[in-house]
Amino acid sequence: MVKFLVIRFSSIGDIVLTTPVVRGLKNQVSRSEIHYLTKPDFAPLLQANPNISRVHTLAEQPGETIAALRKEGFDYVIDLQNNLRSMYIKRSLKRMYFTVNKLNILKWLLVNFKINRLPDKHIVDRYFETTSLFDVKNDGEGLDYFIPKEEEVGITNLPEPFHKGFIALVIGANHQTKKLPVDHLAELAGKLKNPVIIIGGPGDKEDAETIVDSLEGKKILNGCGKWSVNQSASVIRQANCVITHDTGMMHISAAFKKKIITVWGNTIPDFGMYPYQPDPRSVNFEVSGLTCRPCSKLGKSKCPKKHFRCMLDHDMQNIAETANKIYEPTEPQTGK
Repeated sequence: MVKFLVIRFSSIGDIVLTTPVVRGLKNQVSRSEIHYLTKPDFAPLLQANPNISRVHTLAEQPGETIAALRKEGFDYVIDLQNNLRSMYIKRSLKRMYFTVNKLNILKWLLVNFKINRLPDKHIVDRYFETTSLFDVKNDGEGLDYFIPKEEEVGITNLPEPFHKGFIALVIGANHQTKKLPVDHLAELAGKLKNPVIIIGGPGDKEDAETIVDSLEGKKILNGCGKWSVNQSASVIRQANCVITHDTGMMHISAAFKKKIITVWGNTIPDFGMYPYQPDPRSVNFEVSGLTCRPCSKLGKSKCPKKHFRCMLDHDMQNIAETANKIYEPTEPQTGK
């Protein structure tokens, strides 16, 4: 038995992007057993993954985490986080380890001097560089997302107007500079010709209520804070089209091969974390000609230039027309 520990602490999208490597190790290394270390909040994303034998979570005290992991007797560590904490853990385990190159210097050059030396390579393919010793190759099957049976949201559990299809509108993001303003989201939702379900966390509930209240008479459902991440993923799996910011639900949508319309703000696809192998009719929307983009590799609480043109200049009519065009009025897909 060859026992691997894969490390990725956060966040939703980053963890989903590691799933092809997990699958590759499980399927291509003879008699392999895959364990995964993450933060407690993100363990539910992995619990139903059949390629993972056990999900470990970080304890409050680092020593507790190390002691628990040492008992497992791992042969190799695949570090897809590459930060100080993951460095401490893998060195403490005293096993051979392989670490992803996050290209932070190249990203710094792009953010601060707009010099783009980044390779034209998705982060998924960079993750696979850590498995070259084991001759694990990308199988081309894309991302995985497995929903526990008890968290599936059946289409008949939704209100009747959504039974024959809907657009999932993901309004959340970890940083404000990655989100359309609420009035823009309301304008966009109002221009969509098909039923809309708003997806987001508890912190997005108030914005979603504002959108719904401004569109009286439209078939629109506020799902923010109503469902867990897995339940929201179940709803997305059944959507006919997804409109999303650069966020974790974008990657979950890609795992289900959805038609995805991605609206980019201060971050850019060139960082290598755009939707991975979604439906080929997917579209990325960016505001071109802004010399300030990208202003961060992650996101900020507010626009450093105070104009926020990377989001304010998006054309809601164009985005809505694209969604209306690629929407197919068929029975919702069930996906994986």
